Amino acid sequence: MAKKRISVWFFSTLTFVALIHLIEAICVLIFNSQIKLLQLYPLINEKLQAITPTAYFWVSAIATFILGGIACAIAFENPVETFLNKILSDAKKQSAVESQMLAEKSELLDVMNETVIMNNTLLAQVKDIIFNVRTEVKEIQPLKENVEELKTEISRLIRETRKLEDSLPYLNKCPTCGKPLRLEFKVCPYCGENIKLIPEKMISLKDYR
Repeated sequence: MAKKRISVWFFSTLTFVALIHLIEAICVLIFNSQIKLLQLYPLINEKLQAITPTAYFWVSAIATFILGGIACAIAFENPVETFLNKILSDAKKQSAVESQMLAEKSELLDVMNETVIMNNTLLAQVKDIIFNVRTEVKEIQPLKENVEELKTEISRLIRETRKLEDSLPYLNKCPTCGKPLRLEFKVCPYCGENIKLIPEKMISLKDYR
């Protein structure tokens, strides 16, 4: 505010001085008198004395108009309008910053969108793989059941074989004590004799049946 007052006072003073010179120029043109005010400038008064009354009038008139306009513009400047203009300027700057931030965020959103699209593609591929695996598992399920049936049958055959072995008669005798022995015995459990001789007679499966 103080700068504004000083500026108004300075340009008002210059306008007043220019107006005095304009009045003198008018008087010189009307009354054909001598120019006296220009003698107040000691350093350039000789050059100013050479100016014509018409040029003196126009220079003083133009200086008065310009300086008066500047003084009025400074004096009648609306502080509210200045404040609003400043707010508008700050708002434009803020808008530019926000636009830049929005552009950066838009690029980030584009990257995120591309990532989501890639993830959706991967998920679709994973779904296809899971579907294929489920289909193969369904195809393998009957094989698993067949394997279980084969295991059951093999277990049954093993049990039957063991029963058959248990039901076989003693096909060998101990040469020392004469006790009947199984074919797989290598030592007589009764007398401890080593069984080395292969029996001459073996009962065939047909004869057993």
